[in-house]
Amino acid sequence: MSETSSLGSSSLIGGPAPAGSAITLYNHPSADYAAKVHATIELLKAAAFEHPGKVVQATSLGVEDMIVTDLIARYQLPIAIGTLETGKLHAETASLIGTIETHYADVGLHVEVYKPVQEAAIEFVKRNGEKAMYESIDLRKACCGIRKLEPLSRMLAERTAWITGLRREQSNNRGDMAAREQDDKGRAKFNPMIDWTWGDVWHYVSVNHVPYNPLHDQFMPSIGCEPCTRAIAVGEDFRAGRWWWEDEKAKECGLHVHKN
Repeated sequence: MSETSSLGSSSLIGGPAPAGSAITLYNHPSADYAAKVHATIELLKAAAFEHPGKVVQATSLGVEDMIVTDLIARYQLPIAIGTLETGKLHAETASLIGTIETHYADVGLHVEVYKPVQEAAIEFVKRNGEKAMYESIDLRKACCGIRKLEPLSRMLAERTAWITGLRREQSNNRGDMAAREQDDKGRAKFNPMIDWTWGDVWHYVSVNHVPYNPLHDQFMPSIGCEPCTRAIAVGEDFRAGRWWWEDEKAKECGLHVHKN
C-alpha cells in the first residue's frame, strides 16, 4: 500500500485546508521526507515482528501519534493502540478516541483507554486542590503520577515493547533520543518518528487526510492536560506551552524516562 493511498471514508480535514490551519502553515516536507516515512514503516513492522502480541502504541493523541496510528492501520500491523484518559484532557483531545475508531472502522481499529484510579484522583484534589499543579513541581509531578504514570504502568504491564510519537525536534531534552531505546523497566521502546520535522508531520497529514486535534490549529503543537497546556508564541519551542511556569529541565511528566 502506498503512502498516499486512501483509508477509511471520513476525515476531519477533507477538502482544502482552511487558511490559518496547521496544514496551511506548516506543510513543508524535508528533502528526505520519503526516506523518513519508509524508515518509520520499517521500524513499526520490526516492532510488530519482534514483539508479537506484546507491543502497544502509547498515543497521546497528538498529531505525531495520529500519524503512527494511521500507519499501523494503513499497513494493518498487529500493534495495539492505547491512550491515557487523565480526566483533565481538553474535550477536543478526548473526542479523538472515538474519531480514531470511526475513521479506521474499515480495519477495526480499537483504542484501549486507561484512566486514573478514581479514588486516588479524588483524594489528591481533596487534599491539594484543583490547581495543585501550579504550586510546586512536586505536586505537579504527583498529579502526573496519578493521572498518567500509574495508568501507563497498567497499559504496559503485559507488554514487552511500546511505541511513541517522540521527535528530537520537540525539545532539548529529547534531542539525543534514538529510534530504538530501552525504558527504565527494560522494555523495548520504539520512537519511529524521531527524525521527522514539523514540516514532515503536516505534509503527511495533508497528503493522507489524517484526523488531528483542532487545538493544533490554535498554536498548540504539544497538547497535554488542559490546565497544563497553552498556545505558544512565534519563536517559542514546541513544548513551551507545557508546564510553562516551570524550568525547562523539569518539563517532562515521567512517561519518557531517557536512559543514556
